[in-house]
Amino acid sequence: MSIFRTGLTVEALNKTSKNTLAEQLGIEFIAIGADFIEAKMPVDQRTHQPFGLLHGGASVALAETLGSIAAYSCVDITKYYCVGLDINANHIRAAKTGYVRGVTRPIHMGRKTHVWEIRITNEQNELICISRITIAVLDIKN
Repeated sequence: MSIFRTGLTVEALNKTSKNTLAEQLGIEFIAIGADFIEAKMPVDQRTHQPFGLLHGGASVALAETLGSIAAYSCVDITKYYCVGLDINANHIRAAKTGYVRGVTRPIHMGRKTHVWEIRITNEQNELICISRITIAVLDIKN
């Protein structure tokens, strides 16, 4: 049984990225499982820092994109919206080319807060970055 809303698709998630930072960085959602969402991001001129390595901020942008969309995909969007409260990241290994893949899974899903872990790996499945985001689940005020 999935923790996400019925009918959630990779195509629908990718549509949410239009005209956003995720689109500018080339982030693409690639999989939805019962308790995870996965996306990939190129390691290229859009995501490099001046020394030709993956920018830590790009990794954090991938992590926040994944954690935020995952939380949003779990709530009743007619009643709630989700915003990031806190994010941290540990950069473990450098990447220069190719793609990195991020996978997010919940650590805690409460009524008013969620905590999601995001693991970012390279094409050899080596850990590049591990991140955790805390999300506030807020009431929509009519």
